[in-house]
Amino acid sequence: LLLLFFTEYAEFLHCKGRKFTDFDEVRQEIEVETDRITGMNKGISSIPINLRIYSPRVLSLTLIDLPGITKVPVGDQPPDIEQQIRDMIMQFISRENCLILAVTPANTDLANSDALKLAKEVDPQGLRTIGVITKLDLMDEGTDAREILENKLLPLCRGYIGVVNRSQKDIDGKKDIKVALLAERKFFLSHPAYRHMADRMGTPYLQKVLNQQLTNHIRDTLPAFRSKLQSQLLSIEHEVEVYKNFRPEDPTRKTKVLLQMAQQFSVDFEKRIEGSGDQVDTLELSGGAKINRIFHERFPFELVKMEFNEKELRREISYAIKNIHGIRQVTGLFTPDMAFEAIVKKQIVKLKGPCLKSVDLVMQELINTVKKCTKKLATYPRLCEETERIVAGYIREREEKTKDQV
Repeated sequence: LLLLFFTEYAEFLHCKGRKFTDFDEVRQEIEVETDRITGMNKGISSIPINLRIYSPRVLSLTLIDLPGITKVPVGDQPPDIEQQIRDMIMQFISRENCLILAVTPANTDLANSDALKLAKEVDPQGLRTIGVITKLDLMDEGTDAREILENKLLPLCRGYIGVVNRSQKDIDGKKDIKVALLAERKFFLSHPAYRHMADRMGTPYLQKVLNQQLTNHIRDTLPAFRSKLQSQLLSIEHEVEVYKNFRPEDPTRKTKVLLQMAQQFSVDFEKRIEGSGDQVDTLELSGGAKINRIFHERFPFELVKMEFNEKELRREISYAIKNIHGIRQVTGLFTPDMAFEAIVKKQIVKLKGPCLKSVDLVMQELINTVKKCTKKLATYPRLCEETERIVAGYIREREEKTKDQV
């Protein structure tokens, strides 16, 4: 009886208090919010759109819909779009407490699946990966995905599940989900390659498996979480015991607290650079990850942008060799050392610009990291200000020395 009076609705985090009961409006809101964040020309953003659906007919699951790998940038997408999307995906699937739903079309070679390739990098044993095969109805006549769905081709511990989704024509024509599910069920029951496993295929079965797998996964990981919480509890109890006889007016205590704060700042800064912190930023690259990107992506990109005139360089080499020989006849197979050194020095000078630019970017990120670390000292504004001033001053001093070396 309660189900009859329960209205299905959805809520967005960016529209607090507003309930959507028409799911066409939900689709429109997703499109509008996507355009607002990324622009109107296929831009990308790591900022998630949070949607919560309330219904008696859905399971208690948290799903993160990640983008597919884009090989060639289009529209407003940056040149390194592939790496940016890859970094975004890895931030989520690297977590040991999440399940990976690797979706691959049946009409492509499974060995070339980007989803399975990324999943294998963080889950080499396939313990957290569930394979989902789509577009089974679009395979060439005479072919099927039976070996894949029977988990024989590229085995996964949790296996593969086949689904048949609505086509774009069905979506544009607003084909009802219930009708689509019935058509999916009919497809598996009538197909000679899949009818023997029809009960283990389809969207409803995928929902059931995800719910069961998540339950099992939580059960398996719960002991580790419990152990971690108990360890943290013992640590906090120990700290409470230490501060039982705390006297605020004791100068030695103040000195000790100051040293502990400075030490904690140092630890926090080191963790943000090494990437071993207990808090992971899922919105943007920061700290050591951003510095790594500057050295391995931004700096090479700046080098590639440098203009290079091969014809002019060959002319300079020819002049340098002739000038070295003077009135003597140019002979020999090898370039004279002095000519080689003169040409190389001139070319190396061109690297100064990209190098200085990379130094500026790295130093700026270090200063940003310092500011993030000093937020924990916000309770003591003077200490926060002085710590930031001293460390930032040291970083700028090192920047000047580095530029002098360049």
